[in-house]
Amino acid sequence: MTVANLVSGACHEVSLKRGQVIGLKSGLYSFHKRVEGVTIDTVGNMTALVSRTGRHQQRYEHGYRLVAGCIPYRYRLTGEGKCMEVLMISSQRGEGLLFPKGGWENDETVEEAACREALEEAGVRGLLQDMLGSWDFKSKRQQGVYCPEGLCRAYMFALAVTEQLDTWPEQHSRQRQWFAVSDAIGQCRHDWMRGALDQCVAYLAKIPSE
Repeated sequence: MTVANLVSGACHEVSLKRGQVIGLKSGLYSFHKRVEGVTIDTVGNMTALVSRTGRHQQRYEHGYRLVAGCIPYRYRLTGEGKCMEVLMISSQRGEGLLFPKGGWENDETVEEAACREALEEAGVRGLLQDMLGSWDFKSKRQQGVYCPEGLCRAYMFALAVTEQLDTWPEQHSRQRQWFAVSDAIGQCRHDWMRGALDQCVAYLAKIPSE
């Protein structure tokens, strides 16, 4: 994204990565626009990323709420070589640690949804790898008209982290921490998360690391 001439007293253009251009009125202005799946909220000369809220665009299929997420990873040099680490985040309810994930919405691909959740919840960007698989689980918080039993289906990816932001949309409600894989397994709240992590490790073992 490029932002040009953000000076009050004139009409300006904001060029978005996807080629969209918005005209902004002079003085105090506010606009909301999705860039790479995340809303850009601008007021005055201040720009910030804002998480999506609400479920009016949520995807459901056969009684399942569809979820997209990823396992962010990196390699750290040690005296014995490279050590793989994965990034985990705290739950907003303070119950254990998770991998970034959230509702897959009907105006985005599953890949876009996974990248958006990584940015919103964990403040990281990177190179999305192949899908690791899908895992079903239950969540009482997700019970509703289209998902009466709280069933969820999570499509998970591996994400090679290239950028870790100092500020991100959910920084005030979540903590993030890097773990060696052996430690991360013990931090997983649910069996399906351990299964996804095992699959991630197996997948990455088959491709060359940087």
